[in-house]
Amino acid sequence: MNKSVAAPPLTVASPAPVDEKLPLLQMFLYGLQHVLVMYAGAVAVPLVVGNAVGLPADQVILLISTDLFICGAATIAQSVGLGRWLGCRLPLIQGCTFAALIPMVLIGKQYGIGTISGAVIVSGAFILLCAPWISRLVHFFPKVVMGSIVTLIGLSIMPVAGGWIGGGREMIDFGNLRSLLMAAITLSIILIIYIFASGVMKNTAVLIGLIIGSAIWHVFLPIDFKQVTGAPWFHFPQPMRFATPEFHLLPIALLCMVMIVVMIETMSSVMATGDIVGKKVDALTLRNGLNTCGLATLCCGFFNLFPYSAFAQNVGLIGLTGVRSRFVVAVSGVILIVMGLFAKMAALVVIIPKPILGGAGIVMFGMVAVSGIRTLGQVNYRNNNNGMVVALTLGLGLMPVLVPTLFSQFPPAFQLIMHSGITIGTAVAIVANLTLNGLSQPKTASPACSPDLPPSSTAARNVAVRTVRMWLLLRKVQKEQLQSRE
Repeated sequence: MNKSVAAPPLTVASPAPVDEKLPLLQMFLYGLQHVLVMYAGAVAVPLVVGNAVGLPADQVILLISTDLFICGAATIAQSVGLGRWLGCRLPLIQGCTFAALIPMVLIGKQYGIGTISGAVIVSGAFILLCAPWISRLVHFFPKVVMGSIVTLIGLSIMPVAGGWIGGGREMIDFGNLRSLLMAAITLSIILIIYIFASGVMKNTAVLIGLIIGSAIWHVFLPIDFKQVTGAPWFHFPQPMRFATPEFHLLPIALLCMVMIVVMIETMSSVMATGDIVGKKVDALTLRNGLNTCGLATLCCGFFNLFPYSAFAQNVGLIGLTGVRSRFVVAVSGVILIVMGLFAKMAALVVIIPKPILGGAGIVMFGMVAVSGIRTLGQVNYRNNNNGMVVALTLGLGLMPVLVPTLFSQFPPAFQLIMHSGITIGTAVAIVANLTLNGLSQPKTASPACSPDLPPSSTAARNVAVRTVRMWLLLRKVQKEQLQSRE
């Protein structure tokens, strides 16, 4: 009699952590955490540029609302993916990049927001055109280049925070004691929360500091909430609401140069996130991530907004919490869209006193520089010219920031480019690296891209033994000298 053998039960492989779908409530809470971490940085760029080009407060409110809406849409496209061409399918939050902040302020002051929009549209198309091939040339942009540029970005935008701390450069009593004191109090609150808190509170220290600092300001000098009450409850983004895009060659060229920085920054975030979530990042993943940034940038230009890239602080949050699901970040995108539909939330940002923003800006912009310094800390400076690449990038890139009138004798057309230290620094970093270090950059991680190794334990032990022997020898010589004198 034949005995039938039971087939082993079929097992369904569990999805990778990056593709895991958590319960809805958990995804909402984790997604909200991502939004809270990036919110202060997300609204900073439209707030700075909107004020710099002279938009009235009610229009800045609508600009911030539209920015949050498109941030959410771009985040969903990046994390979930659309077809074979869009989305790296990694948990990445999209937001306005700080890299283009100073160039856009320069363009806006000289040409207006319409020209910024035209340059943003073309720069978005530039990213889409460059994405297929620049994603294969990652080895031409090593950590020494990326770290130098990101450090330069953080240092270059620090004067914006300084202007806020003083109460706004347009104020007659700029730098008054009340403004400086409130900025210091806000900064102290943020530091106390960051040092002594943990988890969500630590990651949202800047946001909490803004709230507490504004409340203290309101006690002594009441904040006017008319802009909040006057803002509409519901606001749907409208194309070209503030200006019609205008196209001028020089601003387009300037912003396209900055887009090289944005592309390198995005690829770095994609690769860092891939390492954290355990997903291999290849040229196709990088291309799709850049395509999403390019399309988001192109589209936002028609809404008078600004270039987008991945937010690095959210990359760090993934490693901190251990939640690696890209669908959590997709829920963050949905939350951002909902927030963008309610203009009163953006109005609450606009009425924050500038000294309070300045105290928080020191941390926000400083952390951008720290991100670059952290990258430079992974660079090997032995037997190469990496130190000179960093020196040239920071030295020349900071010249327009430290000496604003240095290029005042140049023709007006050239001043627009020369006054942007980020543009100068980017060009110097790439050219200096290729010139001083040559074209033979490693394509993968190698000792040339790793930090200097500390001495091994054996080497340290040998040094200690030699030191003790030298000390004993000196003691013996001293004793012999004393005996000879006696």
